[in-house]
Amino acid sequence: MRVIAGKYRSRPLRSLQGMEIRPTADRLRETLFNVLTAGNPQALAGSVWIDLYAGTGAVGIEALSRGAAQVYFVELDKKAAAVIRQNLASLGVREGFDILACDAAAGLKRLAASKVKAEFVFLDPPWRMHEEYARMLAALGGKDAVLAAEAFVLAEHEKKFDPGDGTSGEFGSLRRTRKLQQGDAGLSFYRAEAPV
Repeated sequence: MRVIAGKYRSRPLRSLQGMEIRPTADRLRETLFNVLTAGNPQALAGSVWIDLYAGTGAVGIEALSRGAAQVYFVELDKKAAAVIRQNLASLGVREGFDILACDAAAGLKRLAASKVKAEFVFLDPPWRMHEEYARMLAALGGKDAVLAAEAFVLAEHEKKFDPGDGTSGEFGSLRRTRKLQQGDAGLSFYRAEAPV
């Protein structure tokens, strides 16, 4: 596993063996960021990210490498949170991040209480936890959400699973704008509606 592009391009990242942590594959991460930066390599400059169920931190670290100003890594598993710290330290990253060692719902509450407004949220719970997608997407699309106007929520999921099933792809202010498939994985892109 490695950083795909940006300041830390090609630098290796550590992972965890034998656990339920499933890092986002390099190829899928590359696809995700290619979509977000299409036609504008500076699209992520100065952005704020939340990496929910962060695992090894690969997605949030990729965002930092490509110019994000702040990434909040939310990860309940202590061993995974330690790997995020090790990966950041190995790259020499000393600022622009915070690691919240708690579950996703508690992390969102803490960030909302701190008045955080993110332009991007990456959501990648263990694939067997189908109910977490609807729960977190509903929380993110709610009125007290941590999303900036017109923010993106990016959900990685099993190819055969649709996180928006039965919702017409809508969760509060969130509307699904795109769905991609690669290998056994899928990516659903949601956009927060601009306030009227």
